[in-house]
Amino acid sequence: MIPDTAVPARLVLLLRALPRALVPTVAVIALCAAATTWLLHIGDGYPDNLKTGLCIGLIGTLLVNGARLALWGEEPPPVVGFLALVAVGAPVSALAGRLLADRWRGLPLTWLPTDRGGWMIGTVVLTTLLCAGVARFYRNRARLMQQLAQAQTVERLAVQTQLGRLQAQLDAHLLFDTLTALQPLIGAEPLRARQMLDQLIQTLGATVATAHADSTTLHKEFDLIKAYLGLMSLRMGMHLSYTLQLPEELGRLRLAPMLLQPLVENAIRHGLEPKTGGGNCTVRAARHKDMLVLSVFDTGVGLSTHVSFNKPSPQAELAALTGKKEPGIGLRFGLDHIRERLEALYGPTAELILTHNVPAGTMAQITIPLKALQAAHRSGRAARRPAA
Repeated sequence: MIPDTAVPARLVLLLRALPRALVPTVAVIALCAAATTWLLHIGDGYPDNLKTGLCIGLIGTLLVNGARLALWGEEPPPVVGFLALVAVGAPVSALAGRLLADRWRGLPLTWLPTDRGGWMIGTVVLTTLLCAGVARFYRNRARLMQQLAQAQTVERLAVQTQLGRLQAQLDAHLLFDTLTALQPLIGAEPLRARQMLDQLIQTLGATVATAHADSTTLHKEFDLIKAYLGLMSLRMGMHLSYTLQLPEELGRLRLAPMLLQPLVENAIRHGLEPKTGGGNCTVRAARHKDMLVLSVFDTGVGLSTHVSFNKPSPQAELAALTGKKEPGIGLRFGLDHIRERLEALYGPTAELILTHNVPAGTMAQITIPLKALQAAHRSGRAARRPAA
């Protein structure tokens, strides 16, 4: 028998949503008490009107908004049920709130005071309007949040589809270049050819392991980069040296796959391969305050001084207008795609920047807030946790 989890879920929703509603409710009550006192000249002064308003307003919030959450959760309630809830909850809130306020002010308790009949009618009407307005506000806000969540899900799925296309291009490009370099070595240097083939298998195996995953660990991402750079060092020989710097405490952090791989690919293809004599590629992970900083340094030919790489390319701007997004191989290989993924997964404060390395070459750096990183991949950890 499947256990019914609806009641605990609704209780959690009530405990989370009602306290958040108290602050704006109190602010509205304070404004209404001020208007009642100094504009309408009703009541016995602002302190007493504020006490009465707090009692009526808070009871109304608990009854109407609480009942809405308990009955329908975050789903928009039916119109008839919603109107019936307000019609019953508002008068009850007005009467119960007035009794509580009279007790607070030290007045005798009477259910229907004959000397304040008109005041009570006005209070019931005002309470009804306020309860309906507050409940409708939170209902519309819940609907808007639901629509935003759906839009974010669609955006993430689109970005994940682009990742698959980018992954396919990376694998095909790597495979073609390696086989092209491997062909003349088979007869001339069979041992080196075998080493290159073994390294290619290791690199493609590491790629396949993360190709269809929503997230990976930083340790596995560095393993993939190590396999790729090992393959490139066999191809380039003494023209390539590399260094990987991953602190042990950061290795278990989860992040989206294939964030660093295109940057390392760029460092080799557009920085070190075109440079006579090659150079060094360094990949580093570090924590700076509350940010994860991932850096790729190369000592290659460097960036062009006539082009900015820290804003969307013309192709990306055109794709944004037409709705067609196809990752392409070139000088900006994967940069626009990485920026789109960073914003979609971790928000606008996650960014990728490219700048000049000193004394030569290029530095590509990704910064991600650790809170956004943990929030984005928390559900993935929960899904992988074995059931008790």
